[in-house]
Amino acid sequence: MSDFVVDFCWDVLEDSRLPLVVCTILVGVLTVYVGRKFYTRQQYKRKVQRKNEERQKALQDVLKSLDTDDKDVQDKRKDILTLTLPQLTQQLKDGQLSAVQVLQAYQEKAIAVHDDLNCVTEPIPDALGRAEELDRAGQRSGLLYGVPVSIKENIDIKGMANTLGLVKYLENYAEEDSVIVRVLKKQGAVPFVKTNVPQTLIDTGCSNPLFGTTLNPRDPTRSPGGSSGGEAALIGGGGSILGIGNDIGGSLRIPAHFCGICGFKPTANRLSKQGYFNCSPGQQGLTGTCGPMARDVDSLVLVMKALLVPDMFQLDPLVPPIPFRQEIYESKKPLKIGYILDWELKMATPALTRAVKVMKDALEKAGHELVPFQPPKSDNAFYDISPKCLLADGGKTIRDRMSGEIADPRLKAVMPYLTMSYFWRKVVGFLLKPISSRFARMQSHRLLRTIYDLWQRLVEREDYVREFLAAWEDAGIDVLLCHAYPIPAFKYKGAPALLELANYTSIFNLLNFPAGVVPVTKVTEEDDRLLDDYTGSDNDIFDRFVRKVTKGAVGMPVAVQCVALPWQEEACLRLMKEVETVCKIQL
Repeated sequence: MSDFVVDFCWDVLEDSRLPLVVCTILVGVLTVYVGRKFYTRQQYKRKVQRKNEERQKALQDVLKSLDTDDKDVQDKRKDILTLTLPQLTQQLKDGQLSAVQVLQAYQEKAIAVHDDLNCVTEPIPDALGRAEELDRAGQRSGLLYGVPVSIKENIDIKGMANTLGLVKYLENYAEEDSVIVRVLKKQGAVPFVKTNVPQTLIDTGCSNPLFGTTLNPRDPTRSPGGSSGGEAALIGGGGSILGIGNDIGGSLRIPAHFCGICGFKPTANRLSKQGYFNCSPGQQGLTGTCGPMARDVDSLVLVMKALLVPDMFQLDPLVPPIPFRQEIYESKKPLKIGYILDWELKMATPALTRAVKVMKDALEKAGHELVPFQPPKSDNAFYDISPKCLLADGGKTIRDRMSGEIADPRLKAVMPYLTMSYFWRKVVGFLLKPISSRFARMQSHRLLRTIYDLWQRLVEREDYVREFLAAWEDAGIDVLLCHAYPIPAFKYKGAPALLELANYTSIFNLLNFPAGVVPVTKVTEEDDRLLDDYTGSDNDIFDRFVRKVTKGAVGMPVAVQCVALPWQEEACLRLMKEVETVCKIQL
């Protein structure tokens, strides 16, 4: 825009027939325009610099408070970091460990991990005071007594800003804790850091101009996933034992898969959504929710038990009062498990398909019945219903969020897809079709013009849910096993948001089924060699691009996704535990 204004004014000035006064006015307008942009940009940079100086000082202050030459203290901190969550909670309750000891061990480790990966946005100021208060009280009550918990940046912590990686929200201070954080505290937990997110949360990477880029703990050249990328990187790097993220299209499961940890998305409203800053408030169709992230399934189960209590049901009456049903989770009855080796999109790379096959065989040997599951044709859900629901406002919310902001390069690359008018979508789709049918189809959905259009898409969503449920019933399955995502963690360099690949996770937001991921293997040399023959379904430019950014991922973690029917979180977690149990390959 600025180049156009400059060129226009220069052409006007070269036309000597115009009165001098007109030229003077144009020069004045140009000066004001350029000056205003320069001033805004400088103000933006000063705010970012000031915030990061405050952030670094806060982290350094925490680090200074942890400084000790006492070898016994140092050894104890190392020992604490080796404990699983159930072991840690037991030692805290027995009095073998204090809340302060555990907090300081994880504060020290979190800062070390952050120094390598840039995953923490800010330390939570009252963490130490809360741990000291718990120790003084001496009651040692609550399922998560003394457990440090990391919190995704957009979840409310009283007095802290939720920015979505945007400068305009630097003073968007939460007036109170989110319901989930309040229940965690009632259960004795100690929230201690907030973690990084991609700008506006719309990315499978994790970067923004305010807090920078978060890296993968297994390979710093690759993405940790998004939008809960900071959480996954911190937990995957050992800097947190338990985290809370949220998921509207895979934002929790994709990072867990990329970083080699477990992540769980419940049915929407099984956990309270009150108190987190959403990138697209009012959006209907793809249902989002908060969920836990941890190193193992036992930890996910413990936090779900801690959250599904009367405190949550009272603080948020919209949450159905369904406590955690231990008998379903602990059932020994063999499961009938459906499995999908690929959707009709056929984008899964060799490592991901191998993971499903390996788990299918292992679960059969463990006594479960595995049957192929054929979901109803998903093209309409992937390419039409989902994007129409997600972008029902024509991208206006995202445009408003980004107004006056400097766009992160990764978001900038995908902004046309999020905000393009229907006319230009058709033009771009037509031009792209000869070289990439996938890209063309991503652009092909018609924007909603009326409330009636929106209602029709929501009816289509309901119809698809019914079709899926009917297929599930016909198959007679209890739970479902499928890909966590089509690819392992991709290289940051040259890779955009890759939003289409999220169809493998967003389908379960559209259906509103609980789903979780469990790491089961790593990319092998053979997987990488087979990638040379990967063609997807069309072998178009998109498929070749996927192959390029995935190549060389040997050693990166690979997960499978476990799914259950709505409100059957315990059954989903049981399958996740079965998968974890039969998995013999340690990441």
